[in-house]
Amino acid sequence: MLRITADTNVIVSGLNFPGKPRRMLAAAEAGSIRLCVSSAILAEVADVLQRKKFGWSATDAKEAIAWIAQIADKVEPIDLVDLVKDDPSDNRILECAVSGRSDYITSGDKHLLRLQNFGGQPIIPVAELLNILEIG
Repeated sequence: MLRITADTNVIVSGLNFPGKPRRMLAAAEAGSIRLCVSSAILAEVADVLQRKKFGWSATDAKEAIAWIAQIADKVEPIDLVDLVKDDPSDNRILECAVSGRSDYITSGDKHLLRLQNFGGQPIIPVAELLNILEIG
């Protein structure tokens, strides 16, 4: 089974909108993939959900985080990464992917996509991941 680390923007999109990120979350919930998350990723997702753009209440964000934690493997990175200087929070995604032994990192973030891979783990858009899973 493929292990996937998803960038915060993918998880937030999946929680807010129909489309490919939501299908990726559904695949994780169905057990078709193993989603890897860390405390740092979950905290960032909760923060973004409560921003004005999305307007989630603290309670709703907490419930969403509990659901994500339930359908994902939670890992706590040991080795810190300082590769992405323009957006240091992207380093948390890379750390999680290494600690979670992910097969792929999925993101819509230009800083991460520009890397193309990290530690042998391809960094791909969600659409490409769904094609690999044959649920595109």
